[in-house]
Amino acid sequence: MSLAYGMRLVLAPPHPAGRPFLIGGIVVAVIGGLAFGSWIFWLGAAFTAFCLYFFRDPERYPPGRPGLFLAPADGHIVSIEPAVPPEELGLGSTPRWRVATFLSVMDVHVNRMPIDGTVTRIAYRHGAFINAALDKASEDNERNAIAVRLEDGRDFAVVQIAGLIARRILCHVREGDRVRAGDRFGIIRFGSRTDLYLPVGVRPIVVTGQTMIGGETVIADLTHPAGIQE
Repeated sequence: MSLAYGMRLVLAPPHPAGRPFLIGGIVVAVIGGLAFGSWIFWLGAAFTAFCLYFFRDPERYPPGRPGLFLAPADGHIVSIEPAVPPEELGLGSTPRWRVATFLSVMDVHVNRMPIDGTVTRIAYRHGAFINAALDKASEDNERNAIAVRLEDGRDFAVVQIAGLIARRILCHVREGDRVRAGDRFGIIRFGSRTDLYLPVGVRPIVVTGQTMIGGETVIADLTHPAGIQE
């Protein structure tokens, strides 16, 4: 990663979801510092700096070629395995490849659409807040599941999953929305996981442990033989 790219990533403007936290940090730094002393100022300033970093929302540039499934989030892949999508989406009981990406508090937390399609169902479910890096987080944790239909009629799902300290999942799309690859569709505050359930018969071309760049890294290719499961 070049120095210029790293600076653009760190200094990217914050996502709107971070504004209340940024305002709160600034208020604590200014008013608290004037009323109680420098330690309150530095506490508020440190919290504000952390929020600027956590909520950063850099521009991403998806590959222009159709048929590519892109990473729905930054982070690293913690599991790649066949799994049944969340039952609340109504996508059936046939296992399909699931690619799970874990986001630490240091990663960009803005979620992006993997490919062009139409949102057919959104289902939110309450749950636990265990470590999002664990496989059972997909089943047990609080989550927001989104089903999307491709132009050829096949379906896939992307699931926002709360983590150990995450307490707020935000989703900005609605059922019936037409979405494009790389579009921002939500954010999860303070550590999380994002699962991508590929269409039945489509195989991922990534490996466990690989680092993802949301909206840019290719996870599967509908047009490439390596990405099609026989």
